[in-house]
Amino acid sequence: MLIGLLRRHLRPYRGAIAWVAVFQLVQTLATLYLPGLNADIIDDGVAQGDVGYIWRVGGLMLAVTVVQVITNIVAVYIGSKVAMGVGRDLRAGVYGAVDGFGAREMSQFGAPTLITRSTNDVQQVQLLLFMGLTMLLVAPIMGIGGIVMALRQDVQLSGVLVIVLPVLVITLSLIIRRMRPLFRLMQSRIDGINGIMREQITGIRVIRAFVKERYETERFGDANTAYRDVAISAGRLMSIFFPLLMGIMNLSVVLAIWWGAHRIESGDLEIGALTAFQNYLIQILMSVMMATFIFMLWPRAEVSAERITEVLDTEPVIDVSPDIPAVAITQGRLDLDDASFRYPGAEHDVVRHASVVVRPGETTAIVGGTGSGKSTVLGLMTRLFDVTGGAVLLDGRDLRDLRPADVWAVMGLVPQKAMLFTGTVASNLRFGRADATDEELWEALEIAQARDFVERMPGGLEAPISQGGSNVSGGQRQRLAIARALVKRPLLYLFDDSFSALDFATDAALRRALRPVTAEAAVVIVAQRISTIRDADRIVVMDRGNVVGTGTHTELMEDNEVYREIVLSQLSEQEAA
Repeated sequence: MLIGLLRRHLRPYRGAIAWVAVFQLVQTLATLYLPGLNADIIDDGVAQGDVGYIWRVGGLMLAVTVVQVITNIVAVYIGSKVAMGVGRDLRAGVYGAVDGFGAREMSQFGAPTLITRSTNDVQQVQLLLFMGLTMLLVAPIMGIGGIVMALRQDVQLSGVLVIVLPVLVITLSLIIRRMRPLFRLMQSRIDGINGIMREQITGIRVIRAFVKERYETERFGDANTAYRDVAISAGRLMSIFFPLLMGIMNLSVVLAIWWGAHRIESGDLEIGALTAFQNYLIQILMSVMMATFIFMLWPRAEVSAERITEVLDTEPVIDVSPDIPAVAITQGRLDLDDASFRYPGAEHDVVRHASVVVRPGETTAIVGGTGSGKSTVLGLMTRLFDVTGGAVLLDGRDLRDLRPADVWAVMGLVPQKAMLFTGTVASNLRFGRADATDEELWEALEIAQARDFVERMPGGLEAPISQGGSNVSGGQRQRLAIARALVKRPLLYLFDDSFSALDFATDAALRRALRPVTAEAAVVIVAQRISTIRDADRIVVMDRGNVVGTGTHTELMEDNEVYREIVLSQLSEQEAA
């Protein structure tokens, strides 16, 4: 999975990777060349008392060292740029995939894990790639080259490698094998911490209202402790690695010196050759250490790659073919034709054989008890998910045969939970239409009954809005969301219980101001408050996923028991009449 992901995203950087390989090759060859020169200085310069030879070879060593440093710096620089670029591409890919998700995919993954996958998981892959380009390319060259050079110095002394290398490789492989499941569990525990943090931050008012601070602190502490325990287990294994490596390295040097001393004593080996062999031995073991370090990062990066690939390869339920041509929607006629919808894995339909008519110049209201399917019907109209039976038609065309961008371009949706973004009042309103003038923004605010409080805000249209609109009240957020839809001037306005946070006077004033603006548009209102929808041209009554009545307020009061019960639960008989 990791190799496939990297292969796919490294294609644009093949030229840069080739340069990294060239520079790493040069600097590694320079590293391997230095011990031989050092041996020559000892054997032919120091031992013979030839000072001129020492200066000549020493100058050559200095030049080789300069080449080694420069090529290493350039290789690391290019490698880091490649790693950062791939990390950027992965984050963009995850973001693009999530941006195309529908309601089903979002609920399948959940926000906490998507955040972790686009940040922490990408960082793990990016780290592995960076270390691979700067260390993994060096390790095999240095290891193989070191063995060749060590054999050139003394074949018998190289028998130390036959003893040391298998012990080192087998021991470290066992450690790495045990680390993979721990790293997978670590990423899962990070998801858990993010999920709890997200709940606590967004629900802080509820937590305080029910005096649950201690409970939530304990819950976060449990998740934090669970992550700590896994991290400590992985840390213990990693802590064994370096002492073990250094111990094997030092023992191998001691063994080489002991064996080499006997060969020097017998006259079969020179001191310079032993010194060079020690350097090559350390370089070989260092190459093993670098490779092993990469393979220690590999399990966690592989787990992260699997999680990233899972997001990238998820096909949204809403299938959008690239071959669908752009279509201009000019009327705004919307029809639910015997539409049904069932969530994946559910036993029953949430909406059953619903038929709803929405026409330009008319207001269609949808009312019903909690869980009756009102918001689901609105989701089908906006194609947040596709029908599992029947059809939704826009200007006589099935929504599944239209591009979502063309559908959403003619719709102005005010969701049940008004969402504002970090920025200013103006930047939030211009989500509706980027080229809207200040006069048009003030006009929309006037209609939405929001002008007064915006004028009181420091800066007016340029007043700052915090993330999620947390610096304004719920009613103010709803009115700004309504103004945002008005700025767009769409063919269809869809209000999903968008007046619930308004008092009755503001609700009535807003609906009066809306009438002339939406006179030629189709309007759909989902609401619980009868006073909001009683004047609608068409009221659709839903009960347990079924459309049980359609008509005006007067007609439904006469012959629809479900609607009558809803009305009388809010109004007296006289007020209802």
